[in-house]
Amino acid sequence: MSIYLIRHTTPLIEKGLCYGQLDIDVTDSFHEEAKLIKKALPEEIEQVYSSPLIRCHKLASYLFPAHEISLEPSLMELACGEWEGIHWDAIPSEVIDPWMKDFVNICIPGGESYVQMHKRVTECFTRIAEGPTPVAIVTHGGVIRSILAHITKTPLADSFGAFKITYGCVMQLQATSAGLQHTILHSVTTEKEQHKPSSFKR
Repeated sequence: MSIYLIRHTTPLIEKGLCYGQLDIDVTDSFHEEAKLIKKALPEEIEQVYSSPLIRCHKLASYLFPAHEISLEPSLMELACGEWEGIHWDAIPSEVIDPWMKDFVNICIPGGESYVQMHKRVTECFTRIAEGPTPVAIVTHGGVIRSILAHITKTPLADSFGAFKITYGCVMQLQATSAGLQHTILHSVTTEKEQHKPSSFKR
């Protein structure tokens, strides 16, 4: 059994902004990035799932033009509610500090907590994994991190430090006697994304 986790390419948004589930497009480097992603993938894919947000759906359609893409709302990024479209560092400290201290459990105003996202993501992933494989999942950094935490039993609070997930990265999950193992097939060295509070050090 093989599952390929693919993160979207570089999003077209100013650095430092919280963008969560904002439906933003991708930069002009899309085709260059997408070609490299395609080289890392096998020719035979049984099923393709994607977040419905354009930065993922656009990549899924490019990579798998002959497939019907199954759009899964549960594969969307963390819902950042009232903070979406705002500079992380412009959010008042009295509002963001409690979340910074316990981002796993505290819900973003109008959005969700990491544990809430983790629940919807892992339920969706389990259902997909039980279907035909090999399968491709085109999604977001937070979703991939959540899946990796799930299969490795990594605490959510440690998952940011445990898994480096660049734009356009491809990870292969394979079933072994020890459970699902992950391998990075494609990753790029990029400058710091800066799509999180500057004081967020995890």
